[in-house]
Amino acid sequence: MSDTDIQTTAVPEISVVVASKVGAPFIDMCLDSLKDESEALGAEVLVVLADEADYKDRLAAKYPWVTIVPSGDQTKVPAMRGVGFDAARGEFIAVIEEHCAAGKDWLATGMAELKNSDAVSVGGPLYDADYDNTPDWVVYFLEYNGAIPPFQNGPTDNLNDANIMYRRSILEKHRPLLDDGYWPMNLHPTVLAEGHKLLAKNEMVVEHRGPFPFGYYLGQRFLFSKAFAGVRAKSQSLPHRLFYILAAPIVPFLLLARIAMTVFKKKCRIGKFIQALPRLIVALFVMVAGEWLGYVFGPGDALSKVE
Repeated sequence: MSDTDIQTTAVPEISVVVASKVGAPFIDMCLDSLKDESEALGAEVLVVLADEADYKDRLAAKYPWVTIVPSGDQTKVPAMRGVGFDAARGEFIAVIEEHCAAGKDWLATGMAELKNSDAVSVGGPLYDADYDNTPDWVVYFLEYNGAIPPFQNGPTDNLNDANIMYRRSILEKHRPLLDDGYWPMNLHPTVLAEGHKLLAKNEMVVEHRGPFPFGYYLGQRFLFSKAFAGVRAKSQSLPHRLFYILAAPIVPFLLLARIAMTVFKKKCRIGKFIQALPRLIVALFVMVAGEWLGYVFGPGDALSKVE
């Protein structure tokens, strides 16, 4: 057997799964950030694409070290990640959002943490890319406020699936959950209820990238919120759902207060937060409107349209 055959058939210790629905420039920046460390560690990198993605051939030519995985009939990002998991061979499965770039030693840091603990998953913070335009700050503060640095290392119940690594065994055990909504919504509460640990690791860094046109973002935020609420409502009591439906007008202000507390407590980009505040308020109302519709009418096909 030649060295080439050995390299081809060797089972990687770590696999990276990226679901891509947007394409350039995001997926290119993401893969560029993964190249050096994935080659150094012998990691496999899998990009899950819809069959009709018009950039499939371009990615295959530009990144020959990446495995392109067809998503088949799966159009929702969580389910696409599930398809990537099915194709992955590693003992550890890392997930990164295509809008993000991996920091130095991202994979090595996550693997070391899992190897030296009994946790089933580890994740880290999302840094901003010092965006030039205000809408990107709106996206950052609204979508990723729970992952704003710094992190306090140790057990947590809050990890963002844009920057996370799992033991293969926990994903295999809960494979049916991987297609049914974003993993922090259903997978993470399930494994925590079973007594498993999730770990936060401040040194496991990724950077969130822009740009995002504001109108495009509002549309995506609305769709995701409708899908999120529709899925969550299935596991909640009728009184709980009714309470949210009636309290919806004040929810944007409560969420804004929570985000502000996080920003000021962590002293993270306070000036940029104030700059983004007017558009952030608009985005919060759009988000709650989507959630209200999701609670009342269900998710529909909203999640399949989320990029």
